[in-house]
Amino acid sequence: MSLVTLNSLGVTLGAPLFQKLDLTISPGDRLAIVAANGRGKSTLLNILAGKLEPGEGAITRARSLTLSYMEQDPPPHLMNLSLREAVAEALAPDIRDYESWRAEIVLDEIGVPEALRDRPMQHQSGGWQRLAMIARLALADADLMLLDEPTNHLDLAKIVLLERWLNALPAGKAVVIASHDRAFLDRVTGRTLFLRLQESRLYALPYSQARRALEEEDLARGRKFDKDMKMVDQLRRQAAKLNNIAVNSGSDLLTVKTKQLKERAERIESEAEAAHRERSAGLVALGGAEAQARVLIRIAPFEERLPDGSLLFRSGPLFVCRGDRIVLLGENGAGKSRLMERLQRAIAAEGAADPAIQPTPSLKPGYMDQALAMLKTARTPLGALAARIPLGEQRARSLLAGAGIAIEKQEKPLDRLSGGQRARLALLMLRLTEANFLLLDEPTNHLDIEGQEALSQELAEEGRAAFVVSHDRAFVRAAANRFWLISGRKLTEVEGPDAFFDSLGA
Repeated sequence: MSLVTLNSLGVTLGAPLFQKLDLTISPGDRLAIVAANGRGKSTLLNILAGKLEPGEGAITRARSLTLSYMEQDPPPHLMNLSLREAVAEALAPDIRDYESWRAEIVLDEIGVPEALRDRPMQHQSGGWQRLAMIARLALADADLMLLDEPTNHLDLAKIVLLERWLNALPAGKAVVIASHDRAFLDRVTGRTLFLRLQESRLYALPYSQARRALEEEDLARGRKFDKDMKMVDQLRRQAAKLNNIAVNSGSDLLTVKTKQLKERAERIESEAEAAHRERSAGLVALGGAEAQARVLIRIAPFEERLPDGSLLFRSGPLFVCRGDRIVLLGENGAGKSRLMERLQRAIAAEGAADPAIQPTPSLKPGYMDQALAMLKTARTPLGALAARIPLGEQRARSLLAGAGIAIEKQEKPLDRLSGGQRARLALLMLRLTEANFLLLDEPTNHLDIEGQEALSQELAEEGRAAFVVSHDRAFVRAAANRFWLISGRKLTEVEGPDAFFDSLGA
């Protein structure tokens, strides 16, 4: 018995997103949806949820199907509710008054502090908002759960908690997840749909294995296509030679043979399948000059304390050199954000100089925070660039198009952009600072896998220096060459991230 069946589904929103999609979702499925930013993942989830109708094809749902949907952003009607009320609202109205205790149990299980439960959702951090939406899923207890970028804004401990919850669901529950978190998908899904314009590909494998299978299939198709095109060229050359002979000799037989060769070439050419080439959603090169000094930042021993005077962590002497890509590890609340902010202030020389942090005078920082604060004062993508640096309109539009923001969206409100497009806009603005030292707080939030891999590759370029906070395990392993850890109220350097990941069960 299937829960949902898609037959030859197609969607066009301004431009075609996908066509002729066939898919069956059955009880117990754990399905990952993978595609570049803006290529239809959220659109497909909205169709599955019944919020959007496809332009082509048909969708069939089981008559008794119950469904819950966690979108990327909390619904607006929840934002004025307290976190506690927002979670309890997922209960059916007829049982909400006398079964609200179920919401409290879920909030306890996911570790929401009592002090935060009565704070309005609009004043919660992105992480707590995300956990509230996950708690709503748990209460809904639906047959089919749809999750759109569920790990965004979560620290690694909470991602592991989400993984355990998903893996402990009853065998009959079906889950569909759109995510760019490769490690997360490997741990919670067993089927992978690569959403493509012409021919989407489905594998009964978790993400990493499915991607290898997809790449091998694309390579095989590419080799066959090249072979077919060589055959087409040879047939047409033979046809041209025969045609010349036929004209000179007046042979009807050769004329017929020429026609047959041309028809065969046309048939092979029309049936040949070119290897798939993923259309880039827009890659942003960070640019920037290499810092000239060998040691960029010297850090003397210091203590970081909370406003009440209690110790958050203490640090021994540390340093940052040219070419260092340092990832800061630690559980939520350990002090990662405070250290990031302290480094930023010290480098920018905001207020009194920090006696513990001594940056080299040639250091030019570029900062990207997970809330993308650099975008908050701008109304449009074009306005965001104009506020950052004087550019001619043609140059600005070209840069935005290269970052995956189409001309028709460049003067629309920023909230019309997808999360991935906003992240790419922030990276573009970071590029325009021409920084030689990058401070990146959760830079992969909303970035598609292609963008994450491009960013990690660029950070790994010789001479690039960066200080990064990230909970994306695949990105951390690929991008960093040094690791600092805040644990047990101490900031120390460690050999790698795996011991920390293991301590969280990741």
